[in-house]
Amino acid sequence: MKRLILVMAFLPLFCLTALAQSTLNNSADNIVGTYAGMQGSDRFRAKIVKLTNGTYRAQVVWLEHDRDDKGNKILDTKNPDKKLRNTPADRIVLFTGLKYNAKKQRWDDTKIYDPQRGIRAKLVVWFTADGRLALKGSLLGISETVYWNKIQ
Repeated sequence: MKRLILVMAFLPLFCLTALAQSTLNNSADNIVGTYAGMQGSDRFRAKIVKLTNGTYRAQVVWLEHDRDDKGNKILDTKNPDKKLRNTPADRIVLFTGLKYNAKKQRWDDTKIYDPQRGIRAKLVVWFTADGRLALKGSLLGISETVYWNKIQ
């Protein structure tokens, strides 16, 4: 009987701790950091920062193959915005204006830029059960999900 009373006494405390931990893991700012990812066979790192307006931006900070065969920096030549076509591939902004949706416990309400294809797609982002960041881009009913690993 004493064990049952102890369990009943500590159960609410355990539940509150678990709820607090779950809320902490899904906090909007948990997305901030540096991630390793792959696009095809190209490895890269992207940094997600929080902007002053409360939204998030991701920018490439390292690219495994950032130079062409002649040793020149690879540029963002497929960008639909002609003003951005001289941006080095290792400095491309992948998304900006990403917002946290607390009700759905995910980030959304922006588009992600795919520099290999030169397209922008609707973006939804969440953390998987194993801690990876899932980024789902959708365009014209076709979706693709990629996974980034937080390294910093």
